[in-house]
Amino acid sequence: MADAVENDGGNHTCGNCSKTSTSLKRCSKCQTERYCNRDCQKAHWKTHKKVCASLANAAAGAGSSTSSSSTSASSNPAEPASFPDNVLDVPVPNPFTRLDNGTWLHGRSERDTYRLLIDTYRIRTMDEYKLLGKVSSDSVLSKQVSSSIDGFKKFMDKVEREHRHLLPKWWSDEKRRECEKRGLDDNAWESLRRAPEKADFVSHYGQPRMPMQLRMFAEFMCGQWSGQDGKGMRELMMKIEDGSLPWNFHIDRSQAIPVVHI
Repeated sequence: MADAVENDGGNHTCGNCSKTSTSLKRCSKCQTERYCNRDCQKAHWKTHKKVCASLANAAAGAGSSTSSSSTSASSNPAEPASFPDNVLDVPVPNPFTRLDNGTWLHGRSERDTYRLLIDTYRIRTMDEYKLLGKVSSDSVLSKQVSSSIDGFKKFMDKVEREHRHLLPKWWSDEKRRECEKRGLDDNAWESLRRAPEKADFVSHYGQPRMPMQLRMFAEFMCGQWSGQDGKGMRELMMKIEDGSLPWNFHIDRSQAIPVVHI
């Protein structure tokens, strides 16, 4: 188990106990998961060790990118284009292709659907806060409310009104109430009382590209950023999924629009 190293001073969530603090320490190997102390790290290691090496390799690969058009030949062309989920009931193949054709939520379990809808809302509100300085009064980021449930309800009103086709066929008023109830569960990862950051989503789902998936889905729901969209990035990811590009194709993140960071 890698030792925990000092944090960067930002506000993060402990991977073990979910406590939010500015003084959490990072796993020294992957630099992604954060903990209150050594005890929390030890308690979470059984879960984290399944993804720690993958996260570390992904971070190292992203850091070696030098230009938006550069590629890196894979030493193992058969390496999968995505990392396995560690929390979803039903991991789906080719998620970026499913995003593009509007079936990203289709075929998932009810619990997974609730998680992903809540996390789509949470990552969008965090991005608006971090990148645009926008904070809604009905979000916990405003410090005016203890839960973002009202903001999430408005988000779901828009989804149901304008993008119903993106929801599973079984979606109903009853399922929506169950979803909102899940967001009010303080013991659940997707509690609307917390506002996780990108690294927290990566650590929780065990997929470096999960934040990108959530952000692209949020774009369908809430619109584009600064007149741009994630279509170009989505097409690249689809080529990785169908084998047209190597799994470790690198993109210069300094040239990517904020909504599709990898």
